[in-house]
Amino acid sequence: MLNDKDRAILRELQQDSRVTMQQLASHVGLSASACWRRVRALEEAGVIERYAVQVNARKAGFMLSSMTLVSLERHERHHVDNFVAEILRHPEVLECFATSGEADFHLRVVVEDMDAYNRFLDDFIFKLPGVSQVRSNIVLKEIKADSALPFR
Repeated sequence: MLNDKDRAILRELQQDSRVTMQQLASHVGLSASACWRRVRALEEAGVIERYAVQVNARKAGFMLSSMTLVSLERHERHHVDNFVAEILRHPEVLECFATSGEADFHLRVVVEDMDAYNRFLDDFIFKLPGVSQVRSNIVLKEIKADSALPFR
C-alpha cells in the first residue's frame, strides 16, 4: 500500500520524471538517500513501470486520432489471442482495452491523416480473422488527455 510520501513522489515524477533526486527529495520533504530508496522500492514493486516522454501528436505530424471500437464475431480463444497479438504489433494503436458493452475492444489509434487511417483499417483491422464489426469515432478536439494518476 502506498503511503503519503510515496504518493508525493509519484505525483512529482508524473509532472517531471527528469527531476534530480535532490530536487525530488526537496519537493517531498525527504533526504536524497531516503527518497532514492523509496523510488527504487516503487520501481522494484512495479508501481513505477517506466519513464517516458510525452509527445504532442499534432506537432509530430499525427493529425488524426480515432476511438475505434472492434467487435469479434465469436469469443473463441484463438480469435481473441490472434487479435491481441496483432494489436500489440501495431504502433499506431496507442491503447487497447478489452471492454464490456457495445464492443469487445476499444482502441485509441493515432495516425498522420485520413488516408493513413483508411490504410490501417483496410490493410490490418478488416483483414483480422474473427472481426465482425468496426466503428470509428474520430476525435474532433482533445479536451483532456493525461495518463497521470490522481495522487493527492
